[in-house]
Amino acid sequence: MTFPLFLFVAIVAVALLFDFLNGFHDAANSIATVVSTRVLSPGLAVVWAAFFNFVAAFVFPLKVASTIGKGLVVTSAATVYVILAGLVGAIAWDLITWYFGLPTSSSHALIGGYAGAAIAKVGFAAIIYSGWIKTLVSMFVSPVVGLLLGLMLMVGVTWFFRNSLPGPVDRFFRRAQLVSAGLYSLGHGGNDAQKTMGIIAILAFSYEKSLGRNPADIHVAFWMVIACHAAIALGTLSGGWRIVKTMGSKITKLKPIGGFCAETSAALTLFANSYLGIPVSTTHTITGAIMGVGATQRLSAVRWGVATRIVWAWLFTIPLSALMAALAFKALGLFLNV
Repeated sequence: MTFPLFLFVAIVAVALLFDFLNGFHDAANSIATVVSTRVLSPGLAVVWAAFFNFVAAFVFPLKVASTIGKGLVVTSAATVYVILAGLVGAIAWDLITWYFGLPTSSSHALIGGYAGAAIAKVGFAAIIYSGWIKTLVSMFVSPVVGLLLGLMLMVGVTWFFRNSLPGPVDRFFRRAQLVSAGLYSLGHGGNDAQKTMGIIAILAFSYEKSLGRNPADIHVAFWMVIACHAAIALGTLSGGWRIVKTMGSKITKLKPIGGFCAETSAALTLFANSYLGIPVSTTHTITGAIMGVGATQRLSAVRWGVATRIVWAWLFTIPLSALMAALAFKALGLFLNV
């Protein structure tokens, strides 16, 4: 079945809208710690984060994009309408959780929506189960790794500065937090923008096949890289202020030293996953790191009730975004031959 060019362009626009909303939704993850410690004003913080979101286009290999494009759903099931329905499901879930101030994973909403639409089309035969193993494992491992790194780094830094005066230490980490916030935003852009690249790449592959051509492989073009990083950076510039409050103060109270340790721990986790090609949740990672830093004070310093609410939102993200995408695909079927 041949698809008109305007349909391809329209779905690319929807994908970039998702990428924009990803930045908008996850802006809180990038700036919450640096805002809550009053190192930067909210306005300057989003500019700082957006800059590094875009610069990440020139830093990381495209391994995460390859995982999304080739490793989750069989290419025969990835029609343009499946991709459109998957994006609709992911966007719907992002907007719902943004409204309620829940820092859920846009990444898992995207892959959940993509899978849900593909299953609605051809059943569970659409799923490449081996490709889902590392993604689902990372869903549970990344917040734990972030937590442990945050805890260990906070303990180590506190011990190193144990004989220093609080004032100079606070001033030092206010400057250091600019670096750690930039590194986290770099990791966020490097991992999250590539997920949309993978979706656009498989969309282009399906479109080429619909024209009777025989593309050799799923390819991420340079224009996709620039467009996706620009979209996520613009989304970050727009901010996600409802979630900033949850991430920056409701989980635990942070000082500059804690913000530095949380951001650095999360950045290290994101860098490792990006180079391994794992579409890890940036939200899970920074939340775990914040919890780890808070737990070094005392366990009661972490508001575990808020943390539990966030975890439940994590667990529901993939199945509910998949359900929304499946419903969107069925709705398309009422009007089109999909």
